[in-house]
Amino acid sequence: MSASLLRRLPTTLVNRIAAGEVVERPASAVKELVENAIDAGAHRIAVTLKEGGRTFISVVDDGIGMSADELQLAVERHCTSKLPDDELTDIRTLGFRGEALPSIASVSRFTVTSRPAGADTAWSLEIDGGLKGDPKPAAHPAGTRVEVRDLFFATPARLKFLKEPRTESGHVADAMRRLAMAHPAVAFRLESEERALIDLAAANPSLLGGDAARLERLAAIMGREFADNALAIDANREGFRLSGFAGLPTLNRPTGQHQYLFVNGRPVRDKLLAGAVRGAYQDFLARDRHPMVALFLEAPPEMVDVNVHPAKTEVRFRDAGIVRGLIVGALRTALAAAGHRASTTVSDAALGAFRSHTGYSAPLPMSGGGNGFAMPRGLAEAAAQFMSPFGAPSARVEMPSGEIAAGNYPLGVARAQLHETYIVAQTDQGVVIVDQHAAHERLVHERLKNQLEADGVKRQALLLPEVVELGEDGARRLAGRAAELAEMGLVLEPFGLGAVVVRETPAVLGEVDIQGLVRDLADELAEMGDHLALKEKVEQVCGTLACHTSVRAGRRLTVEEMNALLRQMEATPHSGQCNHGRPTYVELKLADIERLFGRR
Repeated sequence: MSASLLRRLPTTLVNRIAAGEVVERPASAVKELVENAIDAGAHRIAVTLKEGGRTFISVVDDGIGMSADELQLAVERHCTSKLPDDELTDIRTLGFRGEALPSIASVSRFTVTSRPAGADTAWSLEIDGGLKGDPKPAAHPAGTRVEVRDLFFATPARLKFLKEPRTESGHVADAMRRLAMAHPAVAFRLESEERALIDLAAANPSLLGGDAARLERLAAIMGREFADNALAIDANREGFRLSGFAGLPTLNRPTGQHQYLFVNGRPVRDKLLAGAVRGAYQDFLARDRHPMVALFLEAPPEMVDVNVHPAKTEVRFRDAGIVRGLIVGALRTALAAAGHRASTTVSDAALGAFRSHTGYSAPLPMSGGGNGFAMPRGLAEAAAQFMSPFGAPSARVEMPSGEIAAGNYPLGVARAQLHETYIVAQTDQGVVIVDQHAAHERLVHERLKNQLEADGVKRQALLLPEVVELGEDGARRLAGRAAELAEMGLVLEPFGLGAVVVRETPAVLGEVDIQGLVRDLADELAEMGDHLALKEKVEQVCGTLACHTSVRAGRRLTVEEMNALLRQMEATPHSGQCNHGRPTYVELKLADIERLFGRR
């Protein structure tokens, strides 16, 4: 085969290659066009789709608009108004590459119509698969309208990779929601097949205040439960500022898709930022649960490179350590300040469970026509069993000898223990139900961490050392970390091939399931890898130790022990959730209970 001569590619083909980087699907085109509208100072942005954006996209804004000459430049590659000093290290806008409009226009039938504020007429420019026409006068209000028809008609191979219209519309909606979160003062609307998918009114920061306006916008997108259970974040470090809101650990989700991260107003999906969030919450959530957060990082332009990805979804920091430390520190400070607070969704779920199990939300008339109320079947059967001479209900009521005022304590005063598992306490505003094992697990976890930071975990020697069979790999891992484990209160040594012998355990654990504890630690070490020091993963190791505490479900507690547990919870950070993100208690307000019984 003979060698081909070098030649310059046609402009239309160059633009189509660029489009492959910038315009992956309809959502990519919408994101670029909406970012342009925001940079143009728009207060209202409306997007319309047909067939998920495959056949039609329209983006209309009320921004500053463009003249006929500016229109012609706007659709040329590498033409932009967003680098006034031609300095790529000082980027203060959302779009800056100068590729979006020519790239989109090269793979579609493209029309842009615009009118600057105060101008007598608007101008319209059409481009068909990269072939540009001349500007023509048009009728249009101040602002800009971009219409994209038959996206990818000029690159049929890309069309084959598009999903169903509903899926593509969902991607567009996600891109718009992320931009809307960062710009609450702008109104956003998205219509698909004449149905509104997004309709967000502009928040007024001057009336609500900046944080309140942002939280109102986040509530409209992430749900009211997030707003009700969000912790405000505001921290600074070496020129970086982190703001936004983070959900309580008890408000968690099975995936990380409800974590929204922004850098200088740009929505980004960045591994460094996501890893920092995971690190901040690792002490409070199981590995398969994820917090809900919306965090906004403001960075000096010269300290962040936003030019590392054509779609502008990734960033690179000059000093990643500062950013990670800022995020982890700010989130942990907010979580510590939240104390033992658990999310309101926990009590809402409890009330919902009551209603679903009783089958009604208000008292029901008796079927016999009397003036009383019917008892649901399940409750009636339980009552009948209770009344029978053989009934053995697992509930104890113990009143303290010296009566204590419930209003003196946030978690109230213990009144009963149910099923040797749950403590029922009375507060001045309602009832608190505590999972005694989950609560004690958190208390032990915090105690272990405090002892480790001070002078090492106190140990207790076993009267009879216990041998644990693990297999050769597990035993080797534990034996290799014996010195570090001893600092954490667990003294063990190799015992033949594939086993270890445990001689001392952390005193704070009391009686402990040694077999289960050692096997869990071996599994944790296998997942961490041999290169990580245990002190780097102290929360995870302490969590595994604490999970094997002595106050477990099924242990009968005296009323003094119950009240002591409540007082320790009130004095311990993060006691509203166990080490896996589950709530340690549920609070039911008196008003909620009265509604259950139809009193309100």
